[in-house]
Amino acid sequence: MMEYRRLPRGEERLSTLGLGLGGIQKSKPEEIEAVIREAIAAGINFFDLCAGGASVYAPFGRAIAGQRDKVHFQLHLGAVYNKAGEYGWSRDLNRIKETLRWELETLGTDHIDFGFLHCVDEESDWEEVQSSGLLDYAKALTEAGVIRHLGFSSHTPAVANRLLDTGLMDMMMMYSLNPAYDLERGDELGIGSTAERAALLRRCEAEGIGISVMKPFHSGQLLSEKTSPFRQALTKNQCLQYALDRPAVLSVVPGVRSLEDLHELLQFPGTTREENDYSVIGQFTPAAAVGNCVYCNHCQPCPAGIDIGLVNKYYDLSLAGDDMAHDHYSKLAVKADACLQCGHCDRRCPFGVQQQGRMEQIAAYFNA
Repeated sequence: MMEYRRLPRGEERLSTLGLGLGGIQKSKPEEIEAVIREAIAAGINFFDLCAGGASVYAPFGRAIAGQRDKVHFQLHLGAVYNKAGEYGWSRDLNRIKETLRWELETLGTDHIDFGFLHCVDEESDWEEVQSSGLLDYAKALTEAGVIRHLGFSSHTPAVANRLLDTGLMDMMMMYSLNPAYDLERGDELGIGSTAERAALLRRCEAEGIGISVMKPFHSGQLLSEKTSPFRQALTKNQCLQYALDRPAVLSVVPGVRSLEDLHELLQFPGTTREENDYSVIGQFTPAAAVGNCVYCNHCQPCPAGIDIGLVNKYYDLSLAGDDMAHDHYSKLAVKADACLQCGHCDRRCPFGVQQQGRMEQIAAYFNA
């Protein structure tokens, strides 16, 4: 059964399994339309429309006609297409406006659920977004209701924090997230140290910023032992579960090339956490990440009934400034002070977290 998560700064509930359309643009229009229709019928309601080409828009528009209320999608302010329909990106405001007019007309809609500032990766990108008038344009569209929620994409934690500082953003979109990047085994899209990336996600959750995720499979490299930086293959389901366990993540948006790819992804909602257990990555944890809880709950079941991952998450969020974390913790049926000090969690933690001592620390913090 499909899971849905509510946008913290809105009422929308997004399917945890979304769909990216960047890999399907070379398919026939009728197959693209069939993929979208079948995805919606299966419960997927969240789509990313920064396609590798313009050819996706018309089939998508036809597929959602008559069922626009079932769909939430992202459009990138800065993604543009040439006369041949090939993708590029620009900071030219007039070209961005022209592209957006074409997108809305082709999609047959008058609003964008999630509009975001495209590829703000460098300080110079952020400065250009402001100086070009793009930020003011995006704010005006939001105030007019054309954009329902404003967000941004960035691969760089330091720059992402600059955008969060504005207080304007509801979403950090298409954040590249997978075990390779988080454990510092990734390529140029895995920017930032393990600690910097973790702190950015915790900040997003603490401030009610939702995250949509791209690159959950590290461009497919994690799926083969020959290409995985860990020299061990993970399954798609393990990668999807890993991303969904990270703070603030609402939806993971892998790409598809065909109906066959979609059918493979649709196996995920019917699987169990045990089937998707990704604790094997603990074998590859860099020294900088050892001792940090990633909320995977591989330590379960706790003999005392403590949800150890959730207890750790509320503690980390509270330290990150989330005022609601203390209240969420207080509502737990079993809290950290119920720890029996049996050592079961310490023995099972693949990331070397000494949970017994941490339970004492957390109990003292919340009981102070």
